[in-house]
Amino acid sequence: MTDIIPDAMLHSINVGEGPSARRIAVRSRPGQGPGLVWLGGFKSDMQGSKALALDAWARDHNRAMVRFDYSGHGESGGDFVDGTIGRWLEESVAVFERFCDGPQVLIGSSMGGWMALLLAREIKKRQGEQRAKASLAGLVLIAPAPDFTEELMWKNFSSAVKKEIETKGVWMRPSDYGDGSPYPITRNLIEEGRNHLVLGSAIDLGCPVRILQGAQDPDVPWRHAFALTHRLPADDVVLTMIQDGDHRLSRPQDIARILAAVAEIG
Repeated sequence: MTDIIPDAMLHSINVGEGPSARRIAVRSRPGQGPGLVWLGGFKSDMQGSKALALDAWARDHNRAMVRFDYSGHGESGGDFVDGTIGRWLEESVAVFERFCDGPQVLIGSSMGGWMALLLAREIKKRQGEQRAKASLAGLVLIAPAPDFTEELMWKNFSSAVKKEIETKGVWMRPSDYGDGSPYPITRNLIEEGRNHLVLGSAIDLGCPVRILQGAQDPDVPWRHAFALTHRLPADDVVLTMIQDGDHRLSRPQDIARILAAVAEIG
């Protein structure tokens, strides 16, 4: 008789205090390790095709998995306009500490790639501490966008857009994703992001890293992935360039490569 594998359970936790308190929606699946932790992209959520494919893989292989929505995204509370890298990192750390046990593979897509690097750095700091019950098994980064607020946004904005952000505090950026509605880029997002830049120095996480990058990605150029690999140690870092791949990397063949990278780490 086959064991019945339960569905992922929906939870919510509160992060922050006072006016900055927000409710974060989390879906966790019990199973064996290493566990999987999904870190989504800017303006995306945990019900996207890549996150669901990973959850199905975790179910079929009896692997633990945690996925969640940042504040202002998906099923979580809070307003997107209040979001910053530090705020979303605080939520990522809170979810990791609450729901993860033992070795974990962090899987980050686009902005989630930056978040995975920042979270990995926090995990490494905690590994020697008594309260750290979870550890780092490896990272799988999909079209990773570390430092995107500075390198891919601010440095590429026109002087008119920069002036609007500086004077009004927000610019509504046109979008080709979701329902196509423009979304806010705030001065706070840009300025606070400068506290979390990682590409200026070496990034030594002490674990395997697999990076998948589309050569036809209009949002995160392949050179950005190269810049990241140059900051990582040479050992056990593999960059896979998908010649016809776009930013989403959510075609069946792309998802197969993502799952193979996850399986290779553990």
